[in-house]
Amino acid sequence: MKTKLFIISIIMFVSSRGFAQETTFGKFTGQVFADYFYNIARDTAFSSFKNVAVDGLQDINGFALRRAALNYDVDISEKFLARFRLEADSKSNTTNGRIGIFVKDAYIKWKNIFTGSDLIFGIQPTASFEVSEKYWGYRSLEKTVQDLRGFVASRDFGIVLRGKLVESGNANYSVMFGSNSANNPETDKYNRYYAAFDFKPFSNFSVAVTGDFKARASVADPNNVGETLPHNSILGSIFLGYGEKNKYSFGVEGALQSNQNSATVSGTNGPELKSLNALGISAFGSYWFTENFAALLRYDYFDANMDGDFKGDSRNYFIAGLDFKADKNISIIPNVIYESYESLPDGRSFDASVTGRLTLYYNF
Repeated sequence: MKTKLFIISIIMFVSSRGFAQETTFGKFTGQVFADYFYNIARDTAFSSFKNVAVDGLQDINGFALRRAALNYDVDISEKFLARFRLEADSKSNTTNGRIGIFVKDAYIKWKNIFTGSDLIFGIQPTASFEVSEKYWGYRSLEKTVQDLRGFVASRDFGIVLRGKLVESGNANYSVMFGSNSANNPETDKYNRYYAAFDFKPFSNFSVAVTGDFKARASVADPNNVGETLPHNSILGSIFLGYGEKNKYSFGVEGALQSNQNSATVSGTNGPELKSLNALGISAFGSYWFTENFAALLRYDYFDANMDGDFKGDSRNYFIAGLDFKADKNISIIPNVIYESYESLPDGRSFDASVTGRLTLYYNF
């Protein structure tokens, strides 16, 4: 009830002033991703698949709200600003199955705490794929590979120091101490430590290197009663991007995550634990033929466990689309998603998943 009253209050306040209008009280903005989709093809065993990027069984179709976000930004003073963001989507449902609303951002920024650097506290974006997402430019269609495959969440509750390494802004850094709880309440004592660095060696070309260490509870050693083994995760990524705004954009991203003692294999003395190494690679490009028409294409490869003892868990993912701008802030994007699945060691193969969508994206 309190949430409903809060939302109604925001709507009434915004209606009286207009969206995206600067006032002494701050600025409201918003963003919506919505689709009409049709699941053209699925394997008969699709419901048992793991690590998939597509949803739903064959022939399911209809409308989906993948994001509806409302942002409120306010300059508290010359030194401090704050952001509060509410978001809803078709997956974050309430207990009665209706579309739910959750807090996506809630942070305060201390601007220029020292020359060229800001300090930020609260629920906020991680820097893990910030640069690659900008070059990809189509979050309205899909997350970047690290986000899509669960390498790292887009948000965390923590404290960040970020800024410029050179005055021109051609080299930047970010370090973060986070709870590793994303948008959820903290439930354990383990945390996550992030670092990111990006630079532009020349015009229109960017390089970004990111990494993090995720602490996790130890696990029992199956071969030594009473003993435990480390169970932490280390993630590293690199991104190369080249582009010019409203003309073209190309990018390649690779991410490797090592999860200590996370995979069970057969050993000479019984079950043994090995590190699970997950690999994600993404390559994409978009090109604007006119100021109102663009084409885009992306390919991802994902292997949940690169170890030779594990087969049948790699995925190939394609997305292709055409972007028609009906207005400066409105895009209509017909697109197709295709995902194929690695055969099992016994030779059993699976049909690929195909989904067609008509996506509407707008911001205000």
